[in-house]
Amino acid sequence: VGTLSRKELALLRRHRIGFIFQAYNLIPVLTALENVSLPLTLLGVPRKEAIARSKEALTSVGLGDLGNRRPKEMSGGQQQRVAIARALVKKPSLVLADEPTANLDSRTGSEILELMRELNRSQGTTFLFSTHDRMVMEYAWRLIYLRDGRVEKEELR
Repeated sequence: VGTLSRKELALLRRHRIGFIFQAYNLIPVLTALENVSLPLTLLGVPRKEAIARSKEALTSVGLGDLGNRRPKEMSGGQQQRVAIARALVKKPSLVLADEPTANLDSRTGSEILELMRELNRSQGTTFLFSTHDRMVMEYAWRLIYLRDGRVEKEELR
């Protein structure tokens, strides 16, 4: 990765990496379905396929019936799940997740973490979490603890 040009890095991010932001980063004027399908649109996926895959991604996070809502019409937890669906829709090999369950109740958080665990097993998707949440840590098979920007310890489960 260190030898890639800026353009190559952008292509890597666009095609192979999904991002889950703690602050969602949803586009307010777009519906949930449009927000989720945006990465596919940028990849040139035909509209019909992008819509179908986006509906599937929304359903996988429990929001199949909220595709026509805009972010301001959804709770924080629902917006978080839209952001998760957007990260997963292009089937990335790596997902970088900043506090992915911070705005979810414990039951929904567990369901999302189970979905991520299943994607890891079935598709080989790697999830890299930045979290303080012990529940998220329980789902990981490898933990790396940082303090002041340095690795403090590593734990394999």
